[in-house]
Amino acid sequence: MLYVQVLIGITAGVAVGYFFPEFSPTAKLLSDTFINMIKMVIAPIIFVTMVLGISGMGDFKKVGRVGGKGLLYFEIVTTLALAIGLIVANLVQPGRGVQPEGTDSSVAAQYAEKAKELNWGEFFSHIVPSNVFKAFADGDILQILFFSILFGIGISRMGPSKESLLGVFDTISKALFSMMKLIMKLAPIGAFAGMAYTIGKFGFGALAPLGKLMMCVYLTMAIFIFVVLNLIARGFGFSLWKLLVYIKNEILIVLGTSSSESVLPNVMEKLELAGCKKSVVGLIIPTGYSFNLDGTTIYLSMAVIFIAQAFQVPLSWGQQLTMMGVLMVTSKGAAGVTGGGFITLASTLSAMQVIPVEGLALLIGVDRFMSEARSITNLIGNTVATVIIAKSENEIDLAVYQKLVEKKP
Repeated sequence: MLYVQVLIGITAGVAVGYFFPEFSPTAKLLSDTFINMIKMVIAPIIFVTMVLGISGMGDFKKVGRVGGKGLLYFEIVTTLALAIGLIVANLVQPGRGVQPEGTDSSVAAQYAEKAKELNWGEFFSHIVPSNVFKAFADGDILQILFFSILFGIGISRMGPSKESLLGVFDTISKALFSMMKLIMKLAPIGAFAGMAYTIGKFGFGALAPLGKLMMCVYLTMAIFIFVVLNLIARGFGFSLWKLLVYIKNEILIVLGTSSSESVLPNVMEKLELAGCKKSVVGLIIPTGYSFNLDGTTIYLSMAVIFIAQAFQVPLSWGQQLTMMGVLMVTSKGAAGVTGGGFITLASTLSAMQVIPVEGLALLIGVDRFMSEARSITNLIGNTVATVIIAKSENEIDLAVYQKLVEKKP
């Protein structure tokens, strides 16, 4: 089974990275190649899925309602994630006693410079692509999503003549998901390489000085998943645990590759197979990858408090609430940007002008070890969100969902 093979790959990756650190450059090459193979099909899969879903939905008011519900849910849940991160960081105080002297601030300075380029107005303007082919080439999910919605609406207005075109899109969709099945056979190698690179390059020694922060982040994300998301799932009448078992392969692949994007097409296909309508899956999952980053949100809130504690900068609750507001904005502005977490953090520190931006240097060594937790939490958060929106819109075949996920006869 795939999840067993991925587990073996992860275990072997840890061993190879620890005993043969010189293998890390090769491991990074293999890991990047696997993730690039996934990214190669993400853009066309989102486009085809969205076009089929929107054109099939027909009711444009329903499209707007589903999208509006999704965005409202994202904002509520990410606000909860921010609040939990702040509370735990204040209680545990992972930054107390950490010595910031002697840290290399050169990399931090690079992220701080990139953060200056972020602009909230430009972010919204950027959603509309000036060149749709460039959007596909860059893999810009929000731009592809915007174009796909308009294209789907355009097809739905064509009348009976649209059927032949939709038949072509349906065939392309099947071909793309067939490609994904072939690529996912390489998942154990991707997971092995990703883990070998992480351990080989950074080593377990990097964990010791900031071990308390890592434990704090992992604990907080576990609380968020098994308490907050579990309660939300129960409120909507489904089992979080059974849903996690259903996507266990994807969770393990994310653990190995440190990238939630590596399973985006797979999660979309699994949710459709579980009874969620294509239109909801195609709209909520891609949007969630930019607007519903629960794990990243928790990490960002805790990282700011950690740096403040390390530099012994006292923050009042008023300043922390202000920081929450800033993070709610900056976390969206850096969505989909390479190194987006650090850029968001730098822009938040710059906006507050209270905590030294140089404090980012403290986190660079262990960031990779926390990226797995962030990515897994993001994946689970978006999966739960899709089921919730589908149920609230009656856009889910409950009989199929209960049979496949809940394992009810």
